[in-house]
Amino acid sequence: MFIATLLSLATLACAGARATQQPAPARPAGQSPPAAPPAAAPARGGGDTTSVDRQQYPTTYRRHPDQPVMIRNATIMTAAGQEIQGGSIVIRDGTIVAVGKDIAPPPDAEIVDGTGKFVTPGVIDTHSHIGVYAAPGTQAESDGNEATNPVTAEVWAEHSIWPQDPQVPLAIAAGVTTMQVLPGSANLIGGRGVTVKVIPGRTVQEIKFPGAPYGLKMACGENPKRVYAGRGPSTRMGNMAGYRAAFIEAERYRRRWDTWLKDKKGDPPDRNLRNETLAGVLRGEILVQNHCYRADEMAQMLDLAREFGFKIRAFHHAVESYKVADLLAQAGTAVSVWADWWGFKEEAMDGILENAALNQQAGGRPVIHSDSPSGIQRLNQEAAKAMYAGIRAGIPITRDQALRWFTANAAWTLGIDSVVGTLEPGKMADVVLWSGDPFSIYSKAVRVYNDGWLIYDRDDPKKQPRTDFELWQVPAPGSDR
Repeated sequence: MFIATLLSLATLACAGARATQQPAPARPAGQSPPAAPPAAAPARGGGDTTSVDRQQYPTTYRRHPDQPVMIRNATIMTAAGQEIQGGSIVIRDGTIVAVGKDIAPPPDAEIVDGTGKFVTPGVIDTHSHIGVYAAPGTQAESDGNEATNPVTAEVWAEHSIWPQDPQVPLAIAAGVTTMQVLPGSANLIGGRGVTVKVIPGRTVQEIKFPGAPYGLKMACGENPKRVYAGRGPSTRMGNMAGYRAAFIEAERYRRRWDTWLKDKKGDPPDRNLRNETLAGVLRGEILVQNHCYRADEMAQMLDLAREFGFKIRAFHHAVESYKVADLLAQAGTAVSVWADWWGFKEEAMDGILENAALNQQAGGRPVIHSDSPSGIQRLNQEAAKAMYAGIRAGIPITRDQALRWFTANAAWTLGIDSVVGTLEPGKMADVVLWSGDPFSIYSKAVRVYNDGWLIYDRDDPKKQPRTDFELWQVPAPGSDR
């Protein structure tokens, strides 16, 4: 039960079972760790510290200990180029320690028979509002858009997240192990997004992914100009002017702080939370996640990024990204798209089924995302639809490429691909055992391991987290997923 799990977490916290911050797992040779969140400035001498000298809302995540596990005789889809028939995977202390065939079972491991089943990396959703638009979806839970100013870079999604959102267990039952929770798209610059482990938690700090960089939510097009039509911006040219003005001010702020940090003489500049976040973008510490539909606007935003010397990590929704797939690939910008969701407003009219496949063909980095508490429960099926749409159009999409759309590519988009996203020794043990081929609509997540913890077991009701909103509901939420 979710409540029992929370009590267990509370006991662990009180007992101090592990250090506050989990060390990053071992990584394959040649891979670098994910970018760290912006570090606090070093303390000035004499104990005279201020808020900028201290850690800013650090994670308190702790890996939940569980026994070693070996899944054998399964089809292992690594998302790293291999699909191993009759393969095995071994998990120990939250880390993948072996993947392949002919692996001797560790004497202390639980042996799970994977005959007829498939194993993939944990599902990663790059675009979720779970927690900031929590169920049951009343105005009281509407905490995703700070629609009071076109630029609200100062707000952080994590300060709105309700970890006990009843939508969390449904995502867990669908094999989702990591998600980025973003502010909404009312504003030109909506604030910081945060990457979290999809597990039960009492506080957002307990589920924050260690070492994951923050994202900055930006939005193009219709939403900001509709929301602010009465005060401006009310046009797309007004939108662009708003972005530019914000980053011009952030450049000045960054220069003042960089100058002071060189020798720390005199009093530090005043903090400005809005400019602090944008300066983090300019320094490359915060990854831009840009809601944008039209091809021409994506090209404009790439030019904006060049003007101010930062990179756009991903365009989200990107319904027309197939029209500029070559430009996006050249810029190294990913696209987080839907398989077949468009036409719900004017800027979303020109979608096609082959969008993800065409971006793949152009050398880009497509991702299948949800932007939906329902869609997050079937990202594997969404990827399957997009894969087969490409194949029908004559685009040779491989199963490994399509798998990467909701695993490895998604991990890269969030800056955590050195830690999760593939099944390789040394990676964090975010692992899903499926009842069948994950690209089949009939397959379901049977077991979900998050950092080596068996967080969900379809065959064991005691391993099916639930919230108090779901108690006494029959069947248990997620059991039909």
